[in-house]
Amino acid sequence: MSIVKWRGPVALVVAAALVVATAPVARAAERPSVRDGLTQPVFSYRDAVREHVRVRSEVDTDGDGEKDLIRADIIRPRETRDGLRVPVIMHASPYFDTGLGWQAEKKTYDQSGNATRIPLFFDNYFVPRGYAVVSVDMTGTAKSDGCPTGGGAGDILGVKAVVDWLNGRAPAYDATGKPAKASWTTGRTGMIGMSYDAMLATGVAGTGVPGLTTVVPIAQGSSLYEMLRENGTLSWFKDGLAQISGAIDKDPPEKCAAVRARMTEGVDDETGDYNRFWDERNYRSGPVADVRRVRASVFAVMGVNDLNVKPSQLSLWWGGLAKRGVTRKLWLTQYGHVDPFDARRDVWIRALHRWFDHELMAVPNGVLREPRVDVQLGPDNWITRPDWPAPAARMMTLRPAADGSLGTRPSPGGGSYTDVMSTEADLIADPGTAGPSRLVYLTPALDKGFRMSGTPKVSLRLSSDQPAANLTALLVDYGQDTRISPAYGIKRAPGEDCVGEGTAQDDGCFWRWADDTVTTRAHVVGRGSLDARNRRSLSKPEPLTPGRTYQVTWSLQPAEHLFKPGHRLGLVLAGTDAALSAAETPTGAKVTVDLGPSTISLPVVQAAHG
Repeated sequence: MSIVKWRGPVALVVAAALVVATAPVARAAERPSVRDGLTQPVFSYRDAVREHVRVRSEVDTDGDGEKDLIRADIIRPRETRDGLRVPVIMHASPYFDTGLGWQAEKKTYDQSGNATRIPLFFDNYFVPRGYAVVSVDMTGTAKSDGCPTGGGAGDILGVKAVVDWLNGRAPAYDATGKPAKASWTTGRTGMIGMSYDAMLATGVAGTGVPGLTTVVPIAQGSSLYEMLRENGTLSWFKDGLAQISGAIDKDPPEKCAAVRARMTEGVDDETGDYNRFWDERNYRSGPVADVRRVRASVFAVMGVNDLNVKPSQLSLWWGGLAKRGVTRKLWLTQYGHVDPFDARRDVWIRALHRWFDHELMAVPNGVLREPRVDVQLGPDNWITRPDWPAPAARMMTLRPAADGSLGTRPSPGGGSYTDVMSTEADLIADPGTAGPSRLVYLTPALDKGFRMSGTPKVSLRLSSDQPAANLTALLVDYGQDTRISPAYGIKRAPGEDCVGEGTAQDDGCFWRWADDTVTTRAHVVGRGSLDARNRRSLSKPEPLTPGRTYQVTWSLQPAEHLFKPGHRLGLVLAGTDAALSAAETPTGAKVTVDLGPSTISLPVVQAAHG
């Protein structure tokens, strides 16, 4: 049975009236009710307590001499006034007054300043089931003090302070300015969010703050350097963090001008090198957050075609969690920068519900006895597996040859290309046609299918006629097939889904989406770029000596792909990739590749369905 209610276009005009008319009356409930391993909606959403507090952070980001006060909007069952204590689902974001996610929702408030609508479905769905939902305005955004710090300490420690308050360790003040205590909560807190919001959850988890029981990061960042750089090349746009900070901060520009000026200096776009500024924004091994301090369980979601927050952001953090034995679960999709709520809604809500029930309420629903990973291999093609990357994967090494083939034996000869800016569509088109800006190598048609699962690696013996050169390697599936669109992978569908319960101010109804598929002859399934000066270190560049030969090795973005029989695997070598390094300036260098010592290695599960 579906857990969301469909609403078609005819119902849109009368939506609010329908929700109010059918809203349940207040129900007496002393504790959450569980049936079939799931908490049931026995508390009234309409009658829930709505309040807000301002939590004192550890930092003063705007330099006004006062520690930042962080706004937290709270919705909790009315019964918490009478002694019921409930866990918290916490969503921290910088986007609550700019528009959040695909639905572009904003917070709205009543005359008392309490939130009447909080974006997304968490409150509509989970408050009736016995949770409190706490919506946190990130430092320097919406109704919080301070300045956004581009993922720096101010962003992370501001949100962490709210977790501390929920567990009695930080001060907060109510709407009248009086001290506020979170006596209504068990302290067990789960954070959830997508993109920047997921980055906040990842960073706060990396502080090791007690009381943060689980995190659900969707398309998370775990190192801001790698989000704006691809091994030294510039991924998005110059001065990216300062621009983002200005976009999410609606205060007068002069308030945080000095903070943004420090960001502009810290990102060091002139060199693209890793430095102390970026280290503060490294949540895998940085001074603010470190994967070795994570004590919360993790339910992560990542799209292998996400070029906004590239999949290495998850894979490297996920590997660190695995080393520490952190309880974890994963959905790995073929989408781009997409929330599964908008791609696989019914299944996602149930999975999330079971996860929060188990982790925050200790409901014995067996969620941890199930396969750890859900993997999407294509449209309507999902499998479950015990872990990711696939434990059975073995590295298969292929070698390019002078005749344009890609096989298992080394071949003498060479080839060259010029480092220019190229789109991936141009780089993979007409693989049998030579061009000055790329080299292309193809396997024969595959007799058997196989699944690639993990991180490919390329190693090239090369020389350049200039001190700098950008290097790109693409792995390509050549073979006609219907695939998830390589952009985002979803499109609007008719009607809406109403999730949970609603009010006249927040109906809990959301646009429907469907898979956006395309039939193509070629699809990029692995990609990676490198500034050759950063071949040995991201923080200490070494210019190339023109004419000298180097063995240069780098990892591509992690991949998950099913190669089908009859298809061909292609390797494309080129200069500056517009998809990975849009802000980079091509060097114009002529790069010559010695094919004999050059290889591409990819993790392969021989069985087609791995």
